[in-house]
Amino acid sequence: MRTSRLLRFALLGLTLVWATPAPAQSFEGLDVPGASKKKRKPAASKKKKKPARGKKAVEAEDTSESESTPSASESPVVPADTAGSPSEAPSPSPGVAPGPVSAPAAEQPTEGLGLDLTGSSSKGTAPTMSFDAVDVSGKTADRQRLDVAVSLFKNDEYEQASMSAYEVLQDPKMSGLHTEARYVVAKSLYRMGLYHSALGEFSKILSLGPQTKFFKTSLEWLFFISRKTKNETVVLDEIARYANYEFPEKFRSEFRYLLARYHFVRGRALDQVGQTAEADKSFEEVKRLALTVPRTDAFYPRVKFLQGIALFRFGTKQKSADGRRGDTNMMQSIEAMKEVIRLTRPNAAKGGEEAKLDQSLRELAFMQLARTHYGMQQNRYAIFYFNKIERGTTQWLESMFESSWANYRVGQYEQALGNLITLSSPFFREEYFPEALILKAVIYYENCRYRESTLILQDFERTYLPVHDQLDLLVKKNMDASEYYSVLSEVQKKNKEGLEKNGTDVILERILRLALTDQDLKKTNDSILELEGEMDLFGEKKDTFKYSELSKALLEGLKEQRTSLISRAGIMAKGKLETELMALKQLLANGLRIKFETTTKEKEFLEEQLKAGGRTAIVKKYRYSVAVPDDQLYWPYEGEYWRDELGTYQYTMTKGCIERDTANRDVQASSQMR
Repeated sequence: MRTSRLLRFALLGLTLVWATPAPAQSFEGLDVPGASKKKRKPAASKKKKKPARGKKAVEAEDTSESESTPSASESPVVPADTAGSPSEAPSPSPGVAPGPVSAPAAEQPTEGLGLDLTGSSSKGTAPTMSFDAVDVSGKTADRQRLDVAVSLFKNDEYEQASMSAYEVLQDPKMSGLHTEARYVVAKSLYRMGLYHSALGEFSKILSLGPQTKFFKTSLEWLFFISRKTKNETVVLDEIARYANYEFPEKFRSEFRYLLARYHFVRGRALDQVGQTAEADKSFEEVKRLALTVPRTDAFYPRVKFLQGIALFRFGTKQKSADGRRGDTNMMQSIEAMKEVIRLTRPNAAKGGEEAKLDQSLRELAFMQLARTHYGMQQNRYAIFYFNKIERGTTQWLESMFESSWANYRVGQYEQALGNLITLSSPFFREEYFPEALILKAVIYYENCRYRESTLILQDFERTYLPVHDQLDLLVKKNMDASEYYSVLSEVQKKNKEGLEKNGTDVILERILRLALTDQDLKKTNDSILELEGEMDLFGEKKDTFKYSELSKALLEGLKEQRTSLISRAGIMAKGKLETELMALKQLLANGLRIKFETTTKEKEFLEEQLKAGGRTAIVKKYRYSVAVPDDQLYWPYEGEYWRDELGTYQYTMTKGCIERDTANRDVQASSQMR
């Protein structure tokens, strides 16, 4: 296996950690039990009644510094055995890699949390005033207009609430209430399922600076939105922008994890463009942030995994420059992954989605351990960890393919070929494993089966040379970034609608699958599709909202976001296609070298046969047995595939090199004993 592929798969693994949809949020409990109401004095009096000690009464007109916090029912999801766990758990989106487990819920306050627009709330204290306690008498007309929007929001009339608050935003004379109005708009959009639109409104509040009202709670809403979107990276830039501000305790670990994720993505991007020094800073920040999350926290295994990947990256980079330092980083990476495995052991107390998330992270940690040992030439350790991946899971096919290389290195050719039989089954026809045929050809070459090796290489060229030519054509066009994405998008559309595809489309479909093996590109593509789906949601709303000025403004904002994401996805797609083109060129070159060596060996064999009068042979039949353990059943393979047999094939080498026969048997016997 190539080192570049090893590192690429190592980095690919973690993208399956970061995109969990958030739990459904609730705004129930808006009325605050026990809130004190107070009587107003006659209009002639300018004095206000001092609230009783232990109670905090606030006039409705006071809007100086307040921030509304999300309600208690909008707290993140926690395990079932955690205090304050909500009734709903997140569910993964189809085809999306599991993301981080949600943060522990905040300690539930004794009083309900509502949308306080009064300036009364303080850090850690629930507002003491509900909407039912609002006395509109004596309010200005502007204030009453905003209170109408608040009342509509409370009554779950989110479309009307958002439009009413937007009218306040459009009135320059009401500039003093604009921040509150935008906050109502943002929360209403969130409740309507328009998460990207809501993110845009919260971002506008945050851009006003920390001295403005609702700054802190708008930061908190970023976390809720990150759990609702398929790709959490859409909020990473916002979170990183305000990294120097103190987040509430209940979000602190999640913030540090997301910030570590941001620096990891940034470091990868810098590595790809050759800015290694800046990339080093980002990966060092990943390591630092991992140390700030408590071991008992729900986010600790996720951030520990990121730390392990960062250490692996440093180890790979430093191996050639300073072998000892590189080995130290590799060993630290191994220990980090072992810690992740210990923390994600199956636990009966964990159920549902949390158990699935732990299982996915556990598999990724096993894969990373196997790849690290493989890179350190510790092939038997690599095989051990590859075999830990359960049959039928997300990482199973990848583990079978990569373990085939490790088995080849230690001379276990029969096991390697058995794995490749599974990969070549019709069930996985759409999967992309071009190196599988190269490995198969090499194994046959090593066993003096030159004719079979040549036929395998011909099959490889027939399958992947057209893919190479199409990739080369696309890259040489030097199109704009958006055009590269459009090529992939068109193929997606044909696949979705079941349209007939010509030969070129079939190749492009293969290229699409190839490109989307890059998880960053896949997540960006998911975000684009999610944005388009949100734009379609506007058409399902009532006409009053659908044709409102607010809808027009929001749709324009979504179009701008989509354009930006398409540009980013196009750049990533082009980079991925260029990378795969180089890899495919290398594989084709390797195939030619193997073919040359095979032809040379065949020529030497034929010359020896002529000299010996046809009595020379280089291949002999092996003595083999079909005996299997008592818990297995021998069943001859006759070219047919059954799902329950996948992954269980054992190839039997019936003939091979005469000269290498004894040596090969010694290697295989040794590997079985160990």
